[in-house]
Amino acid sequence: MIVVRNVFRMKFGKAKEGVALLKEGIAVQKRAGVEMNQRIMTDLVGTFYTLVLELAIPNIGALETNMLKVMGDKDWQANYQKFSALAESGYREIFTIVE
Repeated sequence: MIVVRNVFRMKFGKAKEGVALLKEGIAVQKRAGVEMNQRIMTDLVGTFYTLVLELAIPNIGALETNMLKVMGDKDWQANYQKFSALAESGYREIFTIVE
């Protein structure tokens, strides 16, 4: 099992709007047939206006398959354009869960 964290630094005051767009994006993914264990987190302290979209998936292959399916979806592309306009920067972390 792996955890993928997509970390976004939003423009000043845009976190709430960003959360709404992430929720819409997850709904688009579900309509496209992509079911992943996902959660959205916001900063409590530290860097203000930070959003994290965290995914738990079985392996890297599942990530690649799901990303190809989602990124080809026109509704997801429109949602992502809106979201990316609110973000200043972002990065991805991928971890293996050690049990």
